[in-house]
Amino acid sequence: MTFVGDVNLMNVADPEAPFARVRDALRATDVLFGNLECCLYEPPAARALSGEGFYAPPATGRALVLAGFHAVGTANNVNYGSEAILRSLQELDRMGIAHTGSGADHAAASAHAVVERSGQRYGFLQRTSVYWPTNHEAGERSPGVAVIRGHTAYQLPLHKTRPEIPPANRPGVPPVIVTWADPDYLAAYRRDLAALRAQADIVVASHHWGLHQDVLAYMTEIAHASIDAGADVVVGHGPHFPLAVEFYRGKPVFYGLGSFSFHTGHGGRRHGDWIGLLARVALEERSVARVAFEFVRHNEANETVLCAMDREQTALADLAARSAAYGTAIAIEGNEAICTPR
Repeated sequence: MTFVGDVNLMNVADPEAPFARVRDALRATDVLFGNLECCLYEPPAARALSGEGFYAPPATGRALVLAGFHAVGTANNVNYGSEAILRSLQELDRMGIAHTGSGADHAAASAHAVVERSGQRYGFLQRTSVYWPTNHEAGERSPGVAVIRGHTAYQLPLHKTRPEIPPANRPGVPPVIVTWADPDYLAAYRRDLAALRAQADIVVASHHWGLHQDVLAYMTEIAHASIDAGADVVVGHGPHFPLAVEFYRGKPVFYGLGSFSFHTGHGGRRHGDWIGLLARVALEERSVARVAFEFVRHNEANETVLCAMDREQTALADLAARSAAYGTAIAIEGNEAICTPR
């Protein structure tokens, strides 16, 4: 299986272009899955830059077909607007690309996707914890995205657990930020994953989450709950950075795959010099046989390109250190980084 991060096709003039330089790598897999960070939709009128929603002309969706995507996730903060969501899903259906994470109502948005390949049934289920608080979560009779609500609390650091924490006897001491997943939403997600487990040979849980480069407590809570409920692989996306890799109960968790095709960001601004992961996971009868990744970036023509590992030592060292904190070792084989539990 191959997994990629955020795919945003805004301002793509030629569907042949975004993945032309990585097409062979993408097609050399049984199943390809990524997070679709835009709607394949053209608004009927111009929108203010303050209006959320990343919209790409439906014709650009052909880029996904040319790349060989079998399934995409659509639960994220920019998959926004009832008509945009429904039109985009119709376009994915027309192209024969399975999808999970949004829909015409709560039941449709929460539904899984199943792809049959080489005699195996691959199941995908996606949720987001990063979304707008009004008119974005799918309701009983309204379109939207499937979510797991996250909560935040700010605690005074009364106990000195790290050397750099100042005493709690002076004004201005910064709080400790605590996050957790809503228990009711998480319980429903567990049930949905267990139901998918009964219908698929391999289960992938995908989640849109995160803030900057840290793995927050609610992210680990959701990742571990996913595997406890039957997932074989967990892939995360959203912060546009590569995040730590973890093994939990022998199953890989990619907390953040970064960007994979992302020319235009919020406010219509060009997205910066991002780096992402092209992750590969090989399973043998649900046992992990190999977990690896390569780095990707984009060039001036907005083509995604594979990076030479020897030129990405800073990014590799950073990701290796973050992953080591979660018990994962990273070693280099050719141009791939091989991940193993310590």
